[in-house]
Amino acid sequence: MLKTRILTALALLPLVLACLFFAPAWGWGMFALFALTLGAWEWARFSRLDRTESGVFIVTFVVLGVAWLVLPLSRSWGVWLDMLALPFWLLLVPLWLARKWSLARKPIAALLGWVILLAALAGVTRMREMHQGPWILLAVLAIAWVADIAAYFAGRTFGKHKLAPSISPGKTWEGVAGAIVAVSVYVTFLHASDLSLFATLPLPLLLPLAWLLTAISVIGDLFESMLKRQVGLKDSSQLLPGHGGVLDRIDSLLSLVPVTTALLFGLAPLVV
Repeated sequence: MLKTRILTALALLPLVLACLFFAPAWGWGMFALFALTLGAWEWARFSRLDRTESGVFIVTFVVLGVAWLVLPLSRSWGVWLDMLALPFWLLLVPLWLARKWSLARKPIAALLGWVILLAALAGVTRMREMHQGPWILLAVLAIAWVADIAAYFAGRTFGKHKLAPSISPGKTWEGVAGAIVAVSVYVTFLHASDLSLFATLPLPLLLPLAWLLTAISVIGDLFESMLKRQVGLKDSSQLLPGHGGVLDRIDSLLSLVPVTTALLFGLAPLVV
């Protein structure tokens, strides 16, 4: 399984990097929209939507996504998405996990899916448009990747205390600790780089922000795991060998990217 995961990642990474660094803005946006549309199809499975309802849900998301990419007026949505992202991921989802709520009502499930996926699309396109945008976006995405890899190996090596056994039995507090240590080393390296955002922020501020984003990425992972478990799914789909589905691969990014964007555009006038 690990070998398959690595091979799939090695196959996808050049495509992602090529679109991120060499495609025009609209090309990157369409690539992100395509990936998130696959995620929308998987979200429809979480929401127990029938075929017609799934079609409406997916088409509506695509229309909203295209509107975001091509209509200048849609950029005003960014402020509203920022205002929704912070309380949703910082307050509502932890409560959701504690109470183990389910996506029982289809209209609420659909609305939630649209907001989560559109916020992710808005985040990855807005960050890429910044000064040094491709590098900054890659650095932010890598926080989730570093945390995930470190948590996996730390959990396998030292894991004894379960993080959320009823939601994701494989995750441990030792894995979370390993993720925090690895991310701390990673952002310390970024602080010494020439990326304006990370180099300008003082390290005593950057490290706590990185710890917060690590926690948010874990929360996003747990949220998707809980939704899968509630509908009896092991993976969101089988689109990515060794990884399951698209949402299985980007679950932590769905929380990390919107929260980072909300914080980033609050800090950007001070540091960029």
